[in-house]
Amino acid sequence: MKINGISNITSIDKLTKQATSIGTNKNATFENLLRSATMAIKETNQLSNAAKNAEISYAMGLTNSTHDLQIAQEKANIALQYTLAVRGAILDSYNQIMNIQF
Repeated sequence: MKINGISNITSIDKLTKQATSIGTNKNATFENLLRSATMAIKETNQLSNAAKNAEISYAMGLTNSTHDLQIAQEKANIALQYTLAVRGAILDSYNQIMNIQF
């Protein structure tokens, strides 16, 4: 089984660095950040589905590799934890913006 890393983590980091730089187009940066977050959610869903399929294959006896099953489950778990951490940070930022008094 080929082990691939979670690719969208680095793209979100690059976009947050772009957002802090001076002179960037704010709408384009937000659009890119939103697109990257959407891709991360889709990747999390794909990893979760792959883990579920690996569990079913193992339970039905189609594969005997507990190693591949554990890798698929851990990748799905790490992706979900990262997605929830990003969600929490976005919600905290939103709440801080809403509490700003003009």
